Amino acid sequence: MTSGFRLAQLNVGRTHYPVGDPPMTGFTGRLAEINALAEATPGYIWRLQGDSGDATGIHVFDDPLAIVNLTVWESVEQLYAFTYHTDHTEVFRLRRLWFGHWPGPHLVLWWIPAGTIPTLDEALARLDRLAADGPSPEAFTLKVTFPPPVETPIRA
Repeated sequence: MTSGFRLAQLNVGRTHYPVGDPPMTGFTGRLAEINALAEATPGYIWRLQGDSGDATGIHVFDDPLAIVNLTVWESVEQLYAFTYHTDHTEVFRLRRLWFGHWPGPHLVLWWIPAGTIPTLDEALARLDRLAADGPSPEAFTLKVTFPPPVETPIRA
C-alpha cells in the first residue's frame, strides 16, 4: 500500500550574478537538461515553472539574485537518488561557482497530501519554520528526515 502523501521540496539560493549574465552560463546552460533529467527520474511528480520553463524568473524575495526551486516527489529516497546519483550531482558539486552563502537553511522538505501542489507561500513558511525550530515532521532536511504522516482509517 502506498502512502497518501508526497514529498514537497523547496531550495533557495542567491546567485553571484544575475541569471542572464555570462558567468551564470555554466548553471543556466544546463537547466533544461537537469530539469528534463528530474522529470525522467522515478518518483518525480511536479516542479514550479515560470514562462521560461524553469523557476529562475520567479522572484519571491526582495533580493533580485535570490532564486527558488520547488518540486514534488513520491519519496525522500527518490529525491535523494536524483540529487546525489544522477548527472545532477555534477551541477550540485559546482554550485559555489554560481551561488553564494544563504543566511539560514536553504532546503526544506515536508509532506503534502497526494494530488496537491504546494504554494510558494507555504514553502517559504516551512523554510521559516525549519530556521526557527530545526527539523521536525512539518519541516525537515535530507539529513534529518521524517516519515509521511500516519493515515488513520475513516470509520463508518
